[in-house]
Amino acid sequence: MAENVTPTTETAPADVAVVGAGPAGLSAAVVAAEHGLKVVLIDASRQTGGQYWRHPDERHRDAFAAPESTGHHHWRHYTDLRDRLAAGVASGRIVHLSGRQVWRTDGFGDRVALRTSAVGARDTLPQAERTTWARRLVIATGAYDRQLPVPGWTLPGVMAAGGVQAMLKANQVRAGRRAVVAGTGPFLLSVAAGLAEAGVEVVEVVDANALSRWAATPLRALQEPGKLWEGAGYASTFLRHRVPFRTRTVISAVRGSGRVSEVELSRVDGEGRIRPGSSRTVAADLVAFGWGFTPQLELAVGLGLRTRIDVDGSLVIDVDDDLRASDPLVFAAGEVTGIGGAIASCAEGELAGSAVARDLGAATDAKAMARHRRRLQRGRRFAVGMHRASPVPAAWDEWLTPETHVCRCEEVTAAEVTDAVNGLRADDARDVRVTARPGMGLCQGRVCGFALSKLVATGTGDVVDAPALESLTNRQVGVPVSLGDLASLVPHHPNQEES
Repeated sequence: MAENVTPTTETAPADVAVVGAGPAGLSAAVVAAEHGLKVVLIDASRQTGGQYWRHPDERHRDAFAAPESTGHHHWRHYTDLRDRLAAGVASGRIVHLSGRQVWRTDGFGDRVALRTSAVGARDTLPQAERTTWARRLVIATGAYDRQLPVPGWTLPGVMAAGGVQAMLKANQVRAGRRAVVAGTGPFLLSVAAGLAEAGVEVVEVVDANALSRWAATPLRALQEPGKLWEGAGYASTFLRHRVPFRTRTVISAVRGSGRVSEVELSRVDGEGRIRPGSSRTVAADLVAFGWGFTPQLELAVGLGLRTRIDVDGSLVIDVDDDLRASDPLVFAAGEVTGIGGAIASCAEGELAGSAVARDLGAATDAKAMARHRRRLQRGRRFAVGMHRASPVPAAWDEWLTPETHVCRCEEVTAAEVTDAVNGLRADDARDVRVTARPGMGLCQGRVCGFALSKLVATGTGDVVDAPALESLTNRQVGVPVSLGDLASLVPHHPNQEES
């Protein structure tokens, strides 16, 4: 960890800072506090739960027609964590900084410095309070929807499946009236079932892969029996609302004037190649795409932590059995160590919280930690089976036309990416980013990075490795910040007024 930060006005550091208040971060924070540690929990949202337990504004519960638990699994587990967090805050063991984002993390000897800023508002905190100091750091920043471009995917009405679900959970708002849910993996079932229960006509749910792929690793599916019950519940919902579910089928094009009005569905083979003559068109005003998830690793890569490529092709933080990263001051929990689901993330958070406590000299329960490790091993075995059964099709790039936008922010087309590789001899994704500008817009490659790296690798004949994905993730400033936040890094003259 780079030692390039000098504290100006510093109070005693917290024992541990946890970034992210989703299943993993919330679990890590409360467990660490219950071991007697002083914890700072930092999250960009105004309330806890992360994406998985996103729910209506707790300040206005009476304004919503349905209970806040509507559409959620394991809600009691969340409310227990929420109550334990409240107890930790009341006792003074936990400081919960909500509505704040960490835009940079640095090391300073035996502690870490987390630079934070307010989300969506002018920061009113004094500059000295915009830095959180801690003896240990737990990164639990979660993941976001992985997206693949197809012709027409930039039309209004095309959304990430997670975004569609977030609107339902947080606002009880339907994103459309006639929906097609497409991509791969079990998350499609959750989104489609939620839409159907909310009164949306789900025209079809299409998965690019065949369910028979699970047969290759049947024992892995049995590692998480709760998932089987969830699947049975989705199947019941599909039958009740007459939702068609088709495999080896993809959306090969989205069409409409001003917004989505129809989608083209095509049958594909095992590699994702479209079968000639198999295409058909259905009317829809909402498309929910879900191609898995991408861990949010800006802080980890910025710290120089060791990473690896997971089974699903994602870049993840490399950790040991105690979830310690390559830097001894940093631990990681949840989806940043590999996409595996909320309950596995909770177990990782509990293990990380206990491991940090033990690392700082607190008494811990060795049997409980061993139990968490066994739980994680089961979850990991299931996750490997899930990723092998639901890969991104190898030939997905054949669905593209030269005019298809790969980067939405900078409106860079597939043809421009190809020209950068073939004509300008750009031999990796970062070179293409510099020459053709994909990933240079507001999202900084979070949406197009995975697809861009795959396209470039196809053009060059290389494989997508950890350094290639790190090159698209590595940035000195993790999230958009104001000039005032940058200025706060510079020590002020005693006569200069505080802004």
